[in-house]
This record gives sequence, C-alpha cells and structure tokens, in this order.
Amino acid sequence: MSETVPDPFPETAPDLSVIVHGPNVEDHLPALLDSLDAHPLTGVEVIVAAVGDWARETAERHAPAFTVLPLPDGAGDAAARSAGAARARGRWLHFVHAKDGLPVGAPPAVAEHVSGLPATVDVLLVDHVRSSWRVSGLPSPDGPRLARAGRAEEGLALDGRAGLLRLAPLLGNRVVRAGFWRAQERLLTTEDEPFAAYAALLLADRVACLPHPAYEDRRLRPESLPPPTPAQRYALVDRYEALLGLTTDRPAVHGVLYDLMVRDCLRTFARAGMPDVAREFFHRASVTARRHRPGGHRQPAGLEGVRRSLLEEGAYGKYRALQTANHARREVRSAVRTGRRRAGTRLRALQYRSALARPVDPHLAVFSAYWNRGVACNPAAIAAKLAELAPGVHPVWVVTTQGAALLPPGTDHVVPGTRRYWEVLARAKYLVNNVNFPDAVVKRPGTVHLQTHHGTPLKRMGVDQLPYPAAAHGLDFQALLERVDKWDYSVSANSHSTRMWQRAYPSHHVCLDHGYPRNDVFYTAGAAEVRAARERLGIAPGRRAILYAPTHRDYEAGWTPRLDLAALADRLGEETVLLVRAHYFYESAASPAAPLAGLRRTGRLVDVSSYEPVEELCLAADALVTDYSSIMFDYANLDRPVVIHADDWETYRTTRGVYFDLMAEAPGPVARTQAELTEILTTDAWHDERATKARTAFRRRFCEYDDGRAAERVVRRVFLGEDERTLPPVLPVEDRTPAPSPEEACAS
Repeated sequence: MSETVPDPFPETAPDLSVIVHGPNVEDHLPALLDSLDAHPLTGVEVIVAAVGDWARETAERHAPAFTVLPLPDGAGDAAARSAGAARARGRWLHFVHAKDGLPVGAPPAVAEHVSGLPATVDVLLVDHVRSSWRVSGLPSPDGPRLARAGRAEEGLALDGRAGLLRLAPLLGNRVVRAGFWRAQERLLTTEDEPFAAYAALLLADRVACLPHPAYEDRRLRPESLPPPTPAQRYALVDRYEALLGLTTDRPAVHGVLYDLMVRDCLRTFARAGMPDVAREFFHRASVTARRHRPGGHRQPAGLEGVRRSLLEEGAYGKYRALQTANHARREVRSAVRTGRRRAGTRLRALQYRSALARPVDPHLAVFSAYWNRGVACNPAAIAAKLAELAPGVHPVWVVTTQGAALLPPGTDHVVPGTRRYWEVLARAKYLVNNVNFPDAVVKRPGTVHLQTHHGTPLKRMGVDQLPYPAAAHGLDFQALLERVDKWDYSVSANSHSTRMWQRAYPSHHVCLDHGYPRNDVFYTAGAAEVRAARERLGIAPGRRAILYAPTHRDYEAGWTPRLDLAALADRLGEETVLLVRAHYFYESAASPAAPLAGLRRTGRLVDVSSYEPVEELCLAADALVTDYSSIMFDYANLDRPVVIHADDWETYRTTRGVYFDLMAEAPGPVARTQAELTEILTTDAWHDERATKARTAFRRRFCEYDDGRAAERVVRRVFLGEDERTLPPVLPVEDRTPAPSPEEACAS
C-alpha cells in the first residue's frame, strides 16, 4: 500500500480536476463538454487532453473555460491521462474518457465531498450509470455495494471490504487524490484501464464511498471496435498475474481477486475465436489459476463450478466437449421455438444456400441504389468508372420490375426475389449500395460491401434517431446495425459526414474520405454539357432556371406543399423557370390544379420529380431553393447561389433532430416565409456579396473531398486494392474549377 504523500497545493487550488481524455469517439465528446459547460462548476477545473484534430476542434469551442491540451492522433489513453494529470491543479483527479459522460451536477458534488475527506483517504469510489447506443442512464449494480460499505469518516481499508473489488473496473468511478496518483503513477499509467482501476484500490491506504451516480459509462458496440488480437487476449492473464502479485499476505483481497480472474478468463475464452488462440489462452489461464488458487478455495455449485474446475485442471478437451453439448441444447430449444418456416421461404433459403456453397466470383459486382429504383447516385458513378478502370469486373444492377423498363440499353440486371437475384448476391465479390441490402444477405468471407450513402447528413441518422419518435417510428435498430456490420467501406464527402457516420452507424468499417462519386460531374462537365441539359429541359437561353427541391418530413403522412408555386412563378416573371422536384418518397411535387397546368404549358414550371439523373438538373439550374434536403451540399460544388426556405425549421429540428444549426451555417440567404423568399429572388439578395460569402464558407466545410476524382479514388482503393497513399490527392476547394454557370455556358 502507499505511503501518505502530502498535498503540495496552494489554498487557491481547486478541490477537483476533471480530466477529459482521449479521441472524440463516435462524436460523444461534444455532449460531454456541453453538459460540463452548461452548469456551474464550483471548486472544479476541467482539463481536456484532446487526442486528434476532431477532439481538439471540439474542445477549443469551450476555451478558455476549459484548459485544452492538444495531443496527436494515435496518442493512447495512458499518455492522455498523464498529460492531463501533469497539468492539473486540483487536489483530487477525476479521469473521464471522451466517450463517456457525467451526470448533471456530479462534478461540484464530488468536489464538495472530497474537500471533507481526511488525508488518509486515497480513493473515493462513486456509483455510475450505464449507457449504450440503445439505452441511457441504466443504474449499475454498484450502488448497493457502495451503500453497504458505509461512509466511515476515516475511510475504509480494502482488506476489511474486499468485496469492493467487485465494483466495475473503471477509472471513472474512482476519484483519486492527486498526491496518491503521482506517487503511484508508474503503476497506474497503463493502457489497460481495468488494471489501473484495480491497482488504484489495491495500492490505496484507505478508500471512501459515495453511493451516488457521478459517472456515465458508455459502452460502445463491440462491432464498432477492432477485434482483439491474440496478444490482447493473452494480456488479460498477464493483467491478473501482476495484480495478484500485489495481494501477497492479503488473503481476503486475494480470494476475491482470484474469483474475478477466473470469471473474466472463462468469459474471454468463450470469445477467443480461432482454435489455436483459444487453446493457448486456455493453457495460460489454467497455469495462472493453479499458481494463484487460494488454499481451501471452494468452487461455486452447479455448471459454473464445473467450468472453473476444468480450467484449473487444464482440461481443454473436456471443456470444449462441455461447450459443444451446451451449444447443441440451445440450438434444439431455438429450433422448437422458431417452428417451421413457410414453404416459399424455405425454397428461397434453399436456393440461396446452394449458391452460397459455390465459390465467390472475383469478377462479379452487384450494384443497387435507392431501394432498387435504377442506375443512379454514387453507385452509378462508381460503376461507370469501374467500366473504365477495371473492365474485367462485370456489374449487375438490382432493379424492380418497373425500374427495369427504364434502364440504359444493355444494362445487366436482376429483379429482387428471382433465382438469379439470389445467385448473384451469393457469389458476387463486390456489393455496392447507397442504402442497405436485405437482412437475409450473408456477408461471405472475401467479399467487399461498399456503402456509398446518398447525401451529407443534416438530419439525424441511424441510431441517432432513437430520441426522435417521428423519425424512429417503425425502425428496427438492432436489425439496422446488423446490416451495418456487413460494411467494409463507407464513402464520405467531407469530414463532417465521416464523423456523423461513425456516430450514427457504430461499426468496424473503413471510412473512405474520397468524396462523393456522383458529384464528379460538377467538375468534369463543360459548357456543352450544361447547354445540353438545359435544352433537354426546354429552358431557353437567357432565362433563369431555379431548381426547387424540398425534402421529406417524418412528421407528415404525405406531401404537403410548402409554397404556392403559382403565386411564386407569377412574382418571378416570364424570364424565370421553376424546376420543381419532389423528394423521391413522392411521385410529384406539383398539384394538377389549373394555374399550375397553365404554367407547365408555358414552360414556366417543369415538374422534374421523375427526371434522372438529378445531377443534370443541378447543372441546368442557375440557383437552388431547398429547405433541409441534402441536395444543398451537392449543389454547393457548383459554386452557384443557394437559398434556404425554412418555414418550419423549429418543428423539423425538434421532431427529426439535426447535427448542426442550418440557420447559423446556411449556404446562402434564409427565408422563413414565402414573402421573404420572393423578396430574395426578386432582388440581388440571392447572389449578392453576403450570399457569396456564406456559400464560400459552406463549400469549404461540406465540399471538402469533392474535386471531380472521387469515383476514381473509390475504384482504385476498393476494386483495384491500391494503397490510399497512391491515390490522386484531393485538391483544395480554392484550386477547383466547377462546371460553368448557365450564363457562362450560353455565352460560350
């Protein structure tokens, strides 16, 4: 145990230093820092040891209220904790990982409590709550244990309260005296957080207990983390070897720690994976268990006792046989519960299983977009570049029966549910989609699933929709995440998207910061392509074309017109053409009412809801009017005016949830009413200096990776296997030349 180290702090030092440390994992850091910044922190200082640019940028928004220590990408948790502790002025230290949280009011409450603890106490144990992507704020089982331990004024010796070792091994539920931490820093500074958490208790002279939640442990999805290496699995045994070495001549503590070791070893063995790794892990755990088994130790009753005895005996074969028997019993029970499947489902499953038994075809790629609507979006741009760079890979599109009639001539395709559909899904090496393939699709070893997405997220996506009932209604989030777990790659157009995808779809996939392939055309098209697009839409030279593209509202059952299009067209005059495009959830955005019918006959209003590709509409338009649609991020690549019509922003933000305040970071002027929109479009406000300045800032943030070569980068990386360092570099926004404006194209 430690020697008492006097606190070398001036009287003005804060009672508590909260040390937030680590990278901004899945974008949880902003909520943690916002919660700290939103309430008084009497007696508390906050230090953020921010690992990587994302964490640094997040933390610096709270400076100078918090002290920010920037650390490079890849810096470990131990280094971040050490950097924060070295800078801390507080008498006590509370280490908070960037992925976790703190209940409201916890820091000042802890600060007040530790200020009254005697110098003999080295560690304050606090209760915590548990959260995951699915739920938040669940109580931990630690509260009753802490309450039973009591609040002795002089603190407790662990030897008399060895059961406290059964508390969750988190540094966050252990607030440590700064002098104690520095005296034991050599042992406590480790990447193995559970080791540090246990060691803090074992080394402390005395501990105190506070049976109130003062920490939020957020459990990340295991599927979002890299799988443990064999060395990391073996390190569990080494952890307990070292810890048990600290319990010499402390029988009560040794016995509890031994039980924890055996429990953790058995759990890890069940997930050990490859047989050779499992066998070696079992052997190492068995040796350690025999070496440290306390004299007179009794095994628990039942199956758990059998498992422990087999581990101590080193009986690997018998343990495996026991596992196999238990697994077989569970399968029988599951089959009985499931019952017989319908005949049609059995036939489909039989056909699919038969195809899965055949080898993967390395020259076959399956493409789909927008729930099998046709050749579109990022998958279409990737397929076109694939034909150029890797013509040996054969593309097959999944399309509905209705969509098949609209395919370009010669497009190989399959219709969902057919025999060939299941065959190509089973055998293709590459599966490319901008949504997700059906749940039944199996992720085969050696196959590559490429998720391209179909927009930059303003609205909440994936598991971030959970708190918003209007958006979450009818969604099976567990099934969604099981689909996400099949992704190998996720394409991103900007760092904002990369961060939000990691947060909304927590899984272990590689983010491709290569740009959106569908936006390449905005940099490769010339004046001839712009003129041709306008001619196909019947837009005469010299007329202004405004593309109006509103988005879907989750809180509305169907399409609700946000504008009186007839009145707007009348105010804009004969020289303006409205290109009206409904969200793809709807067939049309224009009512068949008589005034609109007349406008369509004169060519002043064109319903382009079914027009493909949408990128051609963008090329043809002089300006875009939208509300919250992701088309604004794509259109901004053209460096043409964008006007936001946000008549229901507060409702949309409340019901759907958003990732940033569009009203503060809009790509151009914002109208809250039709009258304001009309005013903007009938004056210079839609393209004046202020609008240009807003668009420039928007492009710099959200057109970050789009430069005309995104499809090439994706194909070279995914299909040709090239190293990311050999791909064409992304050009700075300032060095890119987008397609000419309609005015420039017509003049040339």
